[in-house]
Amino acid sequence: MILLSLAFAPWSRAQAPAPAPAPAPTPAPPAGQQPSDLATPDSGGPANDTGVIALPKKKENSEAPPPAPTAPKFKNPEGTAPFSLRVEVPEVTLDVGVLVEKTGRFVPGLKPGNFRVYEDGKVQNVIGFKRVEAPITALLLCEFAANNYHFIYDMRNAAYAFAQQLRPQDYVAMMTFDLRTQIVTDFTQDKQQLQEAINSLRMPGFRETNLFDALYEAEDRLSRIEGRKYIIVIASGRDTFSKLTFDKILQKVKSTPDVTIFTVSTGGGLRAMTEGRGGMMGSMRDADYLQADNEMQTFAKATGGMWFNPRFVGEMPDIFKDINQTIRSKYQLVYHPTNTKQDGTYRKLHVELVDNEGRPLLITDEKHKALKYEIITREGYRAMQEVE
Repeated sequence: MILLSLAFAPWSRAQAPAPAPAPAPTPAPPAGQQPSDLATPDSGGPANDTGVIALPKKKENSEAPPPAPTAPKFKNPEGTAPFSLRVEVPEVTLDVGVLVEKTGRFVPGLKPGNFRVYEDGKVQNVIGFKRVEAPITALLLCEFAANNYHFIYDMRNAAYAFAQQLRPQDYVAMMTFDLRTQIVTDFTQDKQQLQEAINSLRMPGFRETNLFDALYEAEDRLSRIEGRKYIIVIASGRDTFSKLTFDKILQKVKSTPDVTIFTVSTGGGLRAMTEGRGGMMGSMRDADYLQADNEMQTFAKATGGMWFNPRFVGEMPDIFKDINQTIRSKYQLVYHPTNTKQDGTYRKLHVELVDNEGRPLLITDEKHKALKYEIITREGYRAMQEVE
């Protein structure tokens, strides 16, 4: 009976949960035998045939990493509030063309010491100098109005002569104006596309010639493009219906940076045949064209450009050859103005050529005959306006 009760005892305990038995003590190894290493191994794997799976042991670094360097702390003097200092030095880049008056040819070989730059009457220190000849970015602004066919004929011939002298790297756009402006072609390097745009000008829409409004729009469009830009105005110069006055457009021309204007007056042949004729109406017409010439010349002079008043179509190729040579060949001067104020004021510029002794530079031809020369540059610039 005692044996039977012992045999059925485990079955009775399995019917109800019981606390887990305590682990049995590890038996001592037999005498003369080394104890087995039951510790967790350094790398994974079974410890014994029936042991648990061991995880890799993380090796501890013998030395702690050095602390990260702390940023140096700067303290203002006692009693003063924190402040920051920012210094901006304005820089002026001035393009200067030197041309022989008689031929309009560029004068090469000048040195930095030959240029003396004045800003508001004060001599400036030129720190940069180089001669540049680069591709051009130009906008043809052409009068296309239904007033007289002679003006349209001259305009198309002048525009075509300009297109003939373009180079593959040049960017040129074309815009026409009468009562309103129209972009005939956007900036392109395709000379054929520009010529097709010129040939497409057949039937104008209005008689009015709003030169001031069109020039303002052209200046505004070019101001969004970086670098030096040029406007070639081919027009009679008469303005009949613009919203802007001459003073307003002249202010816009002077204040727009990096834009040089070249003007070519149309209708010269017709004017040569009709000047001084027609009584009172003819005199008023002549005075109107003289005023137009003065405005075209003022736009060019204010930006360092040139004004042309051709009488014959045969003059066009030479005119645009001079324009191209003037645009591409120039001296570029860089200086830090002595007036560092950023007050938005207009600064007048004047450039002189001097020799090594500071006297006016004498330029001669191959026969050592003195040549008169013309210095072409901007009349001034408008300083940046400081923004609070």
